[in-house]
Amino acid sequence: MRTRRNRHPRPKLDDVELATTWQVVSLLIDYPTPATIERLGLLADAVAALPGRVREPLVRFLGTLESVPLGQLQSDYVETFDITRRCCLYLTYFAHGDTRKRGLALVQFKQAYRRAGVELEEAELPDHLSVVLEFGATCDLEVAWLLLNDHRAGLEMLRIALAQRSSPWHDVVLALVATLPVLRGDDEDKVAALVAQGPPSEEVGLGLEPYAMDPRLNPRPSESVDLGLTIPVGAP
Repeated sequence: MRTRRNRHPRPKLDDVELATTWQVVSLLIDYPTPATIERLGLLADAVAALPGRVREPLVRFLGTLESVPLGQLQSDYVETFDITRRCCLYLTYFAHGDTRKRGLALVQFKQAYRRAGVELEEAELPDHLSVVLEFGATCDLEVAWLLLNDHRAGLEMLRIALAQRSSPWHDVVLALVATLPVLRGDDEDKVAALVAQGPPSEEVGLGLEPYAMDPRLNPRPSESVDLGLTIPVGAP
């Protein structure tokens, strides 16, 4: 596991800084609620100790949370992540779109978690970005590192799509990307293909998309994932 991780050398963050960044991003990329606003002081304290390249975009977004009414944030979130295909928060959707291969990819995520001793609630899809980051921050940095880098092109597509929308959540993904290796080679080609064509699609069965058989596969869910966090921000 460690050998494969070394193929993707990470920027100079120690494990505590990496875990803190991923935990903060996990919270901020999820659907905003009154609890999110209540955590602002705790989040600001955690962010203040991070290196500048991840701290600065997160500080900007925390400023947005302080200044924009919660109702507007929630409306913007739904319009951005629940409706726009290119802003999907489910990582396997970028790689496999509405195809049969996505189901297998989700099984691989579950198996990775299970090997690390983690079982998800049945209602949660394992490839949701908040779930992957919380798992990495609180359970296993190594496994989450591999999962994120395996879907690095999708994360870059998400960042580009948010930038094009001038979305405040671009800053959150920008901080996440700053913890990952710079795109090279095949990943750059995959991003170019995603920008040009979008995620793959195919007809399944009698014209049914995969999420018609399992609604949780819907890239535009009506509700966000309930993470059920139990570990404080910044915990290694």
